[in-house]
Amino acid sequence: MTLEDIALQMTPGIGIKGAIHLLETFGSAEAVFSASEDDLRTQAELRDDLIRQILARKGFPSAEKELRHCRRHNIRPIASTDEEYPPLLREIPDYPHLIYVEGNVGALALRTLSVVGTREATPYGQTMCNRLTEQLSERMSDLCIVSGLAFGIDIAAHRAALAAGVTTVAVLPCPLPDILPAQHTAVARDILDSGGALVSELHSQSRQNGTAYTARNRIIAALSGGTLVVESGASGGSLITANFANGYFRTVMALPGRATDKSSQGTNHLIRNQKAVLVTSAEEIMEEMNWYCNTEMSRPQRQKVEQTLTAEERKILSLFRGSDPLSVESLRMESGHDAGELAALLLGLELSGAVRQLPGNRYIKTL
Repeated sequence: MTLEDIALQMTPGIGIKGAIHLLETFGSAEAVFSASEDDLRTQAELRDDLIRQILARKGFPSAEKELRHCRRHNIRPIASTDEEYPPLLREIPDYPHLIYVEGNVGALALRTLSVVGTREATPYGQTMCNRLTEQLSERMSDLCIVSGLAFGIDIAAHRAALAAGVTTVAVLPCPLPDILPAQHTAVARDILDSGGALVSELHSQSRQNGTAYTARNRIIAALSGGTLVVESGASGGSLITANFANGYFRTVMALPGRATDKSSQGTNHLIRNQKAVLVTSAEEIMEEMNWYCNTEMSRPQRQKVEQTLTAEERKILSLFRGSDPLSVESLRMESGHDAGELAALLLGLELSGAVRQLPGNRYIKTL
């Protein structure tokens, strides 16, 4: 990455498609700014106003400011001509010439799976995020889960990856080091601490006009060979991501849901219209992705967690017979424990990662 790469992005009037056109014409950002007026007019076929912007090097003051911002916040700009640039992202026709990465750049080179869904996630969707991620983690050591850090399924996917020891990458609709939504700042820190990364195509001087979400969704789709839609309503960002993935000729998978559930209308529609393959297990995901791995569990995390539980905690855990959440009152009646004893046992199970508390004083099994 050079200063010219940032300056190309900062030059007024160039834009994403303009930058791609110039790079394809001249080969590099340095060559663009070394080109003569005649070359810019005849080879690149640029308008006179854009030629003047390039020849006057109008983007360089902003580029120098951006480089200082990146150094101050440990953000790494990666150009599409750099070796570290994700090759899958480079394949799409509207790739960004520059992405900004905070954290482990190497995470983008792992076997990536994009997981997206509705912001109105149900306990079923959250449970399946946990289950599928855990199953994949037991079969793969180089998996990376990509999502958008948004409310609902996105944040559930990141949390499931963190709980399973899987690397995860969040693609943000805002410049780094800002986090959007701010409520997920702690999860973003956990992603970085666990060897993952935060990614954005936006520089710090970008104007925020609310249009970055759709653009962000295309990057989520492009970073992975496959996209899994866990839950989706009849419309929403996850369906936009699925459409991008289909347009990029990537594998699109969807988790089926009940016909009466609003949060499954989108996924069921994708399956019905053959826009997505129905999947219900890690094996089916791996088959669709052509990921052939040792089927022996390399990280038997469930067994490790269960070995740390006390006998009483295991008894409470056995009361969760399916994927549906249970209320504290139901657990108290079935276990025979008083409220204080049960609260202590549930806290132990929650700290071990065996259960998770949901709104309404309910708990769901995560193993």
